[in-house]
Amino acid sequence: MTRKIINQTLKQILCICMVVIVILPILLTLFAALKTKGDMATTSPLLLPAWNRITLENFKEVLTDKYLLLGFKNTGIIMVISLVFNVMFGTITAFIIERFQFKGKKIVVGLFFIGMLIPTFVTEIARFQIIQGLHLYNTLGAPIIIYVASDLMQLYIYRQFISGLSVALDEAALLDGCSYFGLFARIIFPLLKPATATVCIIKAINIINDMYIPYLYMPKNKLRTLTTFLMNYANAQQGSWQSLAAGIIIIMVPTIVIYVFFQKYILAGVAAGAVKE
Repeated sequence: MTRKIINQTLKQILCICMVVIVILPILLTLFAALKTKGDMATTSPLLLPAWNRITLENFKEVLTDKYLLLGFKNTGIIMVISLVFNVMFGTITAFIIERFQFKGKKIVVGLFFIGMLIPTFVTEIARFQIIQGLHLYNTLGAPIIIYVASDLMQLYIYRQFISGLSVALDEAALLDGCSYFGLFARIIFPLLKPATATVCIIKAINIINDMYIPYLYMPKNKLRTLTTFLMNYANAQQGSWQSLAAGIIIIMVPTIVIYVFFQKYILAGVAAGAVKE
């Protein structure tokens, strides 16, 4: 009994430590964003400023930057279009692989997984040449193509989910005269909602947080995303840590909101299909 209590206590301490490690940097950034430049130099980063010295001027300064709204717009366009094509291609490909037998199927599946295993930086030169060859460099099309084509995580999630759906559904629909397209559109795709929610949430967060691809493929000022806006803002605010902290908090808001409100769908979608008949 004593050993069980000790184990439970150690687990709780470990969980508390992990929460502190995750939350503390966010709190320190928030505290800095609420301070004046003078308070940044005279108060501890672990403490809030005095209540009468809390300021929102740092947030106002960031929100009035003309490139912030542009960053939200470009990020939103890239995210929505990328998610639509990821869901469309991911569901169709997973359905074909799971429900049909054809020559070279194992080779196709193997190539998909090899593509997932190869680090992206290894193929960066070839990818850059492809984007230039398609005349997509310095356009919103460059990151959209990359987000759709280079990340195959959705294929794994959809295959896992479809493998848990009974083949009897397919047989019953086909016996009733439904075509394969009708089977997918009317029966299979609606049942993929948990998996689709998971794919959209994970990919949306990844797209919003990604700085490397927008910075490399869209250097124009008018094509700034949230992350490249923050990078350029940081360069312009050297020494103004409180303004930079406010910018970081504002950029964090979309991902935090998405995760807090939809985190249950992530677990549901990943677990769905794990148990077969």
